[in-house]
Amino acid sequence: MIQYCNHCGANVTFIIPPGDSLPRHVCNACGHIHYENPRLVVGCVAEWDNRILLCRRAIEPRHGFWTLPAGFMENGETTSQAAIRETHEEAGARILIDAPFAMISIAHINQVHLFYRGRMVDAHFAAGEESLEVRLCDPEEIPWDALAFHSVKLCLERYLADRAKGTYDFHETALPAP
Repeated sequence: MIQYCNHCGANVTFIIPPGDSLPRHVCNACGHIHYENPRLVVGCVAEWDNRILLCRRAIEPRHGFWTLPAGFMENGETTSQAAIRETHEEAGARILIDAPFAMISIAHINQVHLFYRGRMVDAHFAAGEESLEVRLCDPEEIPWDALAFHSVKLCLERYLADRAKGTYDFHETALPAP
């Protein structure tokens, strides 16, 4: 919740500005409209020798659960740069991006999760600051009951189905509110 204008410091009011259709935080003094938009989480399904790179989270939310290397995109980077950076930060792995693979809208938490397909450059990987451990998993070794996020589960299910049929599609979906 925004209380003060980041331009002049005055109080803001939550109203529908003229010409808009949604309530926004609007400065009572200078009239600046403060837009709040969804956050983009970007990651990668990275493979080495037909095994998938997974990280066990060392941070909340879902501390101790498994996930694909992913995180919030930073200003000034492309989505593919974000996927490469997050994979290196969380898993110590260098990757080459193949293509966007899955986009999952999660409106109830104001996030969009975008996953790429990628390949590790070499077999080197190591747990980063946000990971307890990192490992390469054969499909039958994926800890399905210990995955951190539903978006990761959906992405992996679709990835393995596409891999089995030998062609990869782009998957877009929205998760319903719990």
